[in-house]
Amino acid sequence: MPVPQYSPSPRELDDIELIVARALPGPLNAAESVLRLDLPDSMKTAAEDAGAVEIVDPEGLPLARVTWPAGGVTELASPAYGPFRRLYLTPEQTRKAYAGRTVVPVTDALTTTEIAEIADLGPVLLLALVGHGTPALSPVALLRASLLAADSLPDAAVVAVPLASHDDPEADHALGVAVVEAYAGEDRVHALAPASSEDYPDAIAAVIDADQPAPEDQGLVIFFTGLSGSGKSTLARALMDRILEQGARTVTSLDGDVVRRNLSAGLTFSKEDRETNIRRIGWVAAEISRHGGLAVCSPIAPFDSTRQDVRGFVADAGGAFFLVHVATPLEECERRDRKGLYAKARRGEIPEFTGISSPYEEPADADVRVDTTGRSIEDALDEVIAGLREAGYLDLA
Repeated sequence: MPVPQYSPSPRELDDIELIVARALPGPLNAAESVLRLDLPDSMKTAAEDAGAVEIVDPEGLPLARVTWPAGGVTELASPAYGPFRRLYLTPEQTRKAYAGRTVVPVTDALTTTEIAEIADLGPVLLLALVGHGTPALSPVALLRASLLAADSLPDAAVVAVPLASHDDPEADHALGVAVVEAYAGEDRVHALAPASSEDYPDAIAAVIDADQPAPEDQGLVIFFTGLSGSGKSTLARALMDRILEQGARTVTSLDGDVVRRNLSAGLTFSKEDRETNIRRIGWVAAEISRHGGLAVCSPIAPFDSTRQDVRGFVADAGGAFFLVHVATPLEECERRDRKGLYAKARRGEIPEFTGISSPYEEPADADVRVDTTGRSIEDALDEVIAGLREAGYLDLA
């Protein structure tokens, strides 16, 4: 029976790396208390039949085999990708290389006061906790800032630890304590006092500024969602025109129909393929935001779970996500029906048509909600622009 392969989320990948590195207490097969793989239902069945699932990195390299559903983990290869990979040591490697140092866990850039506090400790090891959701900065920025701090200290080294957050403060704290103890061994652990100021050395401040730009300089995804005929594509195009006219930023359009022809050619209109189409749009938009760009998307995106996936893609890329719900009622959308789609759906010619034979889940987390019924596009657009201005992303006239 072939073992299915699974490319995990960043959080799952961090968990697996810590488990394989034996950074967690107890035997390796006790990992099921921490490891939670969110396998698709179809893959769960295949994993149960095979008795295991193979974990692969984003490029398809097998990293580990997990017995299913027990959760025991066997290492197949060590991760070899990513910036500062040389700093990702196992607890055993860390204790061997840096025995006798005071271990200082860090999750944020060190202030001038904190660096002075650490300087009095003698030789130190800065344990940068860079797992998904844990550091205040991005993992790369935290490591850059920590290396700069180490350079200013009498005798300091830096080790990266992929300790992920699981959105459970009490459990995360307990896990963090256990992982830090595994790296420190018999060495003393020094917990920094809460920072009393944001007085950073100039070089570290520059890293923070680059990693956390002001809202108007941040990568941005403006995501319009709504029923077919709601006016979302028209609003999206009008917004792009306004941005380009004023020279505020360059813009990339990811319109639903255009994406279908170019990025998602060959997909059907089944629920699964429609969701795949939205995730493709979201992934591309997130990559645009990663590099400080602005992407405007206007798919129907009827399901909340998929919109949340896109929000997550953008957050992981360091961008901002601005959701516009074009909440034009179904009756008005059907009255317009410029493409004749609703009529075909009513006749049963289009299966799983949103609003007729497939649901539209209204977003509860929209930044702006606008109804285009009986309004000019300019009037509706003003609401969107006001929301963007209030959020600090764009200041358009």
